[in-house]
Formats: sequence, C-alpha cells, structure tokens
Amino acid sequence: MKAMIFAAGLGTRLKPLTNDRPKALVELNGKTLLQWQIEKLKNAGITDIIVNVHHFANLIIDYLRENNNFGCNITISDERDLLLDTGGGLKRVESLEFRVESSSKAESLELIGEPILALNVDILSNIDIRALVAAYEQDGISRLVVSDRKTSRYLLFDKKQQLIGWTNVTTGEVRPQTMSAERPADAAVPERLAFSGMQILSPRVCARLINRSEEVFSLIDFYLDICQKEILQAYVPEDYKMFDVGKFEHLSEAQAFAASL
Repeated sequence: MKAMIFAAGLGTRLKPLTNDRPKALVELNGKTLLQWQIEKLKNAGITDIIVNVHHFANLIIDYLRENNNFGCNITISDERDLLLDTGGGLKRVESLEFRVESSSKAESLELIGEPILALNVDILSNIDIRALVAAYEQDGISRLVVSDRKTSRYLLFDKKQQLIGWTNVTTGEVRPQTMSAERPADAAVPERLAFSGMQILSPRVCARLINRSEEVFSLIDFYLDICQKEILQAYVPEDYKMFDVGKFEHLSEAQAFAASL
C-alpha cells in the first residue's frame, strides 16, 4: 500500500512560524510534522509515500533530500502552480498513477490501481496504522478514520457505519440537502462522528476521484457526492487520541501530545 501526506497547505493559523517555512516543517520536540508522519508510516511498513507541496515547496524538497527521504521512497507532487485542496491534490496523484489521458468509466480503472492511505501532515495521533490497513484488507472497502470527539462539523453514518451525509451543528446545515426531507420520521438518527483527516481509499473510489470534473475540491465534498454510490465505511480506532496542530497558540499542548506518542 502507498500513502500520501497532504503537506501543501498555507499554514495560516500557525503564523508567524509559517512566515518563513511550510507548516510541514514546523517542529515538535525536535522533529518536524513531516518527519512525525513519515516515521509513523514507515514503522507500519509503508515506505512508498507521496508528499504534495505548495507553500515554500523548495524547503520541503531540500529537507527530504538532506535526510535521504528518511529511508523511504518519496515522490513529490508539485502544486506550486495551483493549490488543489485535498481532493484535487489526490486526484492529480492518482491520475498520474493510472496514466489516465481521457475520461472513462470508473469501473474500468479500478483493476489497475492500488489502495492509498492519505493523511494530513498536521494531525498527530496514536492510531495503529497496521490495524487500519488490516481492516481495509478484510474486504477492500474504503475506510474513513473517525472518532466521537466534540467538534462543530460531523460526518453522518447509518447503523451499518456507512457514510450518508455531513452536518455543521453550529449552523444547522446538513448535506446533502435532501437528506432530512427524504429520511422517514421513524428512521434511526444518524451517528455523528468527527473526521480525523486520515483515510484508506480503494482503487474503485480513486477511479471515481479521477473522473471528477473539478480540479480544486476537498475530499469531504467528493465523499458526499459519491456516498450514495460507494460504501465509505467508518473506522473508529480503539483508545484513539489525536491532536490537530493547527494553531500557534496550541503549540505547547501539541508538544506535550507528541511527547506522549
């Protein structure tokens, strides 16, 4: 299995640190966020890794070269021309992998790809990646890593823990918009789970990603568009703990969390 680390973001919430470096090179306890993620993947046996770059891209490229890619086979996906968001970034990588030059049916592409584990560079966790991979390998169904932590935005899952929608509990927004109207009054209330920024996608789902017409889009938007056609299964890790290293004012907490891993 290959992996992709989303490292192209601007890191605006980590300013002033990201005034002269990408967020992927922000350090916690002597290691950059990028090193934390690469080593976690490597320890789980995943050494074919793609890293997308945009903000201070050359610094990441030089950093990986100077560290001999931490003993992994690392490929750079260059987004300096246009920041593609998570969905668009993964689409570019998968399109190159499949060598797709023209649109074709998703089903015809699934046989030539392999699953991909994609994760955000700035979310640290204690997840057992080997267990996540094993869960995917049982049935080949795409897995979205989620938890019951408190947040304002949730993915919605049915009683089989299959994705059916999304909601923002602060604004009351629900997607897809037809979801509330179509659900019978006596239907079970969907389970609300918070997304972790990590997922394993099957070749079939990646093929649908390639055929999406937009160039810039998020994976969440993509999931909501296909969840009625494809099974996107919740994966809730045991004793899961995570930390989103997203804000400068939370760095001391992030340092403590990293030390506990």
